[in-house]
Amino acid sequence: MKKIQLSTSITVFETVDELPKDVQVLMNEAVKIRKTAYAPYSQFHVGTAFLLENGETVTGNNQENAAYPSGMCAERVAVWKASSEFPNVKILKIAITATSQKNPVTEPVAPCGACRQTLSEYEIKQESNIEIYFMGESGKIIKTNSLHDLLPLAFDKSFL
Repeated sequence: MKKIQLSTSITVFETVDELPKDVQVLMNEAVKIRKTAYAPYSQFHVGTAFLLENGETVTGNNQENAAYPSGMCAERVAVWKASSEFPNVKILKIAITATSQKNPVTEPVAPCGACRQTLSEYEIKQESNIEIYFMGESGKIIKTNSLHDLLPLAFDKSFL
């Protein structure tokens, strides 16, 4: 038997003002698109903004449906939009923000498991890391240098 220890490193920013300027702009876009999320059932609104290597910004928000499995998370809306509109253009940075109409969201909200898996596929495909910044509606912001900081033992095409 062999024991292997996995570790990850994150950076925590206390406020949006501490973020690099380009990430502040990106997070503001995520907040803006979060406000138009369609979430009548959960009342949990998520917005995301992606900075692409060509300088374009692509946004997405969660879209719910009465048949719950038919809804879609903001991150997957944005990644598929980016891939559709700008095929083979790398994603450099992602900003994610979430709020609830039921309770204040003051802790950073990381991507769900399905979104982690999807984003992992794109990070592997582009052969370069994607910086991910995530927050609630206010408070601290967490930064990871790669999706693999959130999903270190990812399932990918090498298993197929």
